Parts: sequence; structure tokens; C-alpha cells
Amino acid sequence: MLHLLNLLAAIALLVWGTHIVRTGVLRVFGESLRGVLAKSFSNRATAMVAGMGVTTIVQSSTATCLIVASFVGKGLVTTGAALAVILGADVGTALMAVVFSFDLSWLSPLLIFVGVLLFISRQDTMAGRIGRVLIGLGLITLALQLIVGATKPLTESPAVRALLVALPNDVLLDIIVGAVLTVLSYSSLAIVLLTATLASSGLLPVPVALGLVLGANLGSGVLAMLATSGSSPQVRRLPLGNLIFKTLGALGAIALLPQAHVMLQQLVPDIHQQIVFFHLVFNLVLAGLFISFTGLVGRTVERFLKEPTLAANMARPRHLDPLALATPSLAISCAAREALHQADVVETMLRGILPVLRHNDLALADQLRKMDDTVDELYSAIKFYLTQISREALSEREGKRWTDIVSFTINMEQIGDIIERVLQDIEDKKIRKNRSFSDAGMAEICHLHERLTSNLRLGMSVFLDGHVRDAKKLLEEKARFRDLEHEYAASHIARLQDNTAQSIETSSLHLDLISELKRINSHICSIAYPILESAGALRKTRIRNSQLVSLLPDDPGN
Repeated sequence: MLHLLNLLAAIALLVWGTHIVRTGVLRVFGESLRGVLAKSFSNRATAMVAGMGVTTIVQSSTATCLIVASFVGKGLVTTGAALAVILGADVGTALMAVVFSFDLSWLSPLLIFVGVLLFISRQDTMAGRIGRVLIGLGLITLALQLIVGATKPLTESPAVRALLVALPNDVLLDIIVGAVLTVLSYSSLAIVLLTATLASSGLLPVPVALGLVLGANLGSGVLAMLATSGSSPQVRRLPLGNLIFKTLGALGAIALLPQAHVMLQQLVPDIHQQIVFFHLVFNLVLAGLFISFTGLVGRTVERFLKEPTLAANMARPRHLDPLALATPSLAISCAAREALHQADVVETMLRGILPVLRHNDLALADQLRKMDDTVDELYSAIKFYLTQISREALSEREGKRWTDIVSFTINMEQIGDIIERVLQDIEDKKIRKNRSFSDAGMAEICHLHERLTSNLRLGMSVFLDGHVRDAKKLLEEKARFRDLEHEYAASHIARLQDNTAQSIETSSLHLDLISELKRINSHICSIAYPILESAGALRKTRIRNSQLVSLLPDDPGN
């Protein structure tokens, strides 16, 4: 019983080690890896090489699949080009299995020692995050050694040997077991390494181990499907295409397993090497066979998973994938996309103010006011999603982006509340009382509304791209809008003095409307503050070098 417990603990340590490496690398290189993948889609060869290189570092083809699937979901790349990346990603995972199959017993204590030293001494720096990755690599090699040690007493047990002899020689069952174990452990690499180690210890027959390896490959495809099950059809296309490749490859390999076993015995004497070599050859053959069919399979899954038409109800979050929370950079990207979705709803509400004002459309006003509930629901969903991302798992840049998203969604939520009040005032003070603005007053409101809509679009661009130049331009709009508010308020007072009947009737609504539009503009312009503050382009106080300083008394006691 003790030996079995030791084996289970070693397996758990192996899975945990691969998890630490995967998440650690994504924290260190998250944005860089996304950039490498984004630039690699010029042709199939470079796309496959990029997928291979990134996955060799991350040690998870599933993580690479999730990143590239987000590109497909945004429409930045076709499904066919993305499938080439995933074929390379599978080869990258197989290469890492080969690396870990060598005797690295001397490397484990060195990696753990250096990793712990870096992590403890510089925990919040890049060196500390790299130390975390080294710890994970050291744990993987240590776990493999512990598995070898724990399996030796088990292989010598008569009961275990009798059980192995009684196992049915069923390849399909082996594949299913391998796939299930991969899904449960969230790592095909860990299962392949475990299978190779158990086979080399005599605990698993080689034919069974080869079936488990096929199952591990199939399981990684199923895992990506599960990870994107709640996403849009565009995002689910890539995992589906990848699963088609793996399924066809596994079915083709079943018939060749006996011959493969014989060839492996002739070429590679060591059993451990036989298993990982089979895993590598399987993925290399898969990439070679299907690289020419990525376009065909991509178009097929695009026809099967069609892009949905926009529904009338926009309240449902579209991009908050809960399974992406395991990858901080990807989760931040999901939250940012959902924040832009929230801003799109706010923009629809803002654009609807003028038609309501011009045509006294009560039905449209009621529809737009209900959309504020959508804005509030999206705000709550984004806020809850962000709280589930561990702040410790974020790099400095990702932590800043986390804060920017929170600030942006708060501003959008408050803008939605203001628009709801504006629409209610228009109903109560204009439509139901059958009043109208003067031509000059209406022209002023239209001008402010036009600038406001333009500023909202600029604010969304600043949030998305973070360009300092656009942020400065947005902040300049705040002063211009304030000047326009003063100018148009004065013009309205002048019309009142001229006893313009329409201006007198709508005076309260007119002034309130100008004030509320200015308040909306202030929330929009506040999007620029985090960008400018990071760039050092903001003063500590707005009254520095102002003429107001000369009005202050020289003696603080006066």
C-alpha cells in the first residue's frame, strides 16, 4: 500500500511540475509568445515552426491551442493557418518528452536549488518568475525518478504481475484510458512520460503503452475542445480541426501498431526510449501528412461551425471563457474583449439619444433604457471574472492591464446610468409634455452629441491600443467639450433673454442635457489617464503653474 501511495504522489508531482512550468512560462513570456504566434501565419511552414517553438517552451500544446484559438475568434487568422500552428505544437510537446527521457538525475537538484534561490530572493521580478519555471522543470525530473523508484517494488509483486497478464489486449480500451488520463491531468506530456516510465519498469506491456500514447494524443485534442466549449463558434473551430487530425491519425496508427512495435525493438533497445520515440514519430507523421490539408479541414469546420448572427439580446457575456483563467495573459485578453462588448452596448445607447430627441420615440427610449441593465450585467460579469484571476500570477504589464480593464468597465457602467437618466428626462420633460427645442438649441445638442460619439470611439481605441498620442488627443477633448458647454449654456441664456418661447419651455431640460453630456465626456476622457500616467505625461496637480497660484496668500497663517 505504501508503494502505491508513493507512486500516486510521484505522479501528482509530475502533473504539478508540468503545470508550474506551463503557467510560469506564460507569465514570463505571455505577450511575447502571443506576438510570435501572431506574426507566424504568413505560410504553413513558418506557422508550424512557430507552434513547435512556442510549445517547446510552454510544454503544453493545449495552452498554445487556446492562444491561437483566440486569434481565430477575433478574425485575425484563418482556421487553416491556425491548424498548421497546432500541428507544430504537437511536435513541440513530443520533443520535450524526448528531452525528459534522458537521464537528468543530476539536473533536478540543480534546477530546484537555483529556482528556489531566484524565486525567494526576487519573487516579484522577472528573475523570480524564471526561478518558478526552473523549479517546475526540476520537479518534473525529480518526479520521473520517484516514479521509477516507486514502480520497482510493484513490478516484483506477484499480484501485480498476475493482473498485468490478465489485462485484455484491446487497443481501443488503451486509447480511451490514455485519453481520460490526459483530460484528468490536463497534460499529455505528463501521461506520455508516466507511460514510458511504467513500461520501462515492466509494469506496462509495450503494446499497451503504445495504445496509451495514442490515447494521450487524442486526449489533448479532447481537452482543447472542452476548454473552448463555452466559447463562440469561431473559437471552437480550431480545437475541432485539431481533434479531426488526431482522430484520423490514431485510427490509422491502430492498424500499424504491431509493425511499429517490431521496428521500435529493432531500432531502439531501451523501452523508455521506444515509447517517447513512438510519440515523436506519430506527431511528425501527423504533421507531414496533414500540413497540406489544413486549408481543406479549416474550410470544413468553418462551414460546420458558422458565425452566428447578432442576437437582439446582447446581455450574455461573449468572451469570458472560465477555462482561460488558467492562462493569465489569455484571461486578460478575454476580459478586455468583453469590456469592448460592454462599450459597444453603451455606444448603441448613446447613438439612440438623438432619434429619441428628434422623433419623440417612446418605444425606442424604453428599449434603450432597458439596455442599461445589459451594461450593468456585463460590468458585474467582467468584474467577477477579473477577481478570479490571481493577481500574483500576473506580470507587471498584465497587472496594469487588469487595473485598466476595471477602470474602463466602471466608466462604461456609469455612462450607461447617465444615458438612462437622460432618456427618462427627455420622456418626462419633452415628449410627454409635447415640447420641442428651438432650431439653434437642437443644433447645439446635435453638435455636442456628435463630438461625444466621436470621443467614445476614440476612447475605445485608446483602451484597445494604449497609444499615448491618442490618449493626449482624448484628454484635449475634455477641455474643448467644457468650453463648448459654457458657450452653449451662454447662448441658451441669451435666447431666454430674447423671450424665445421654445427655449423657455425646454430651458431646464436643455441645461440638464448639456451638463449630462459633459459628464459623459468626462468619464470617456478618464480612459486616457492610466495611459498618460504610465508614460509620465501627467502633472501631479492640475493647478501647477496656474494663475490661481498667484491668488493664494503668501502667509499660510492668514
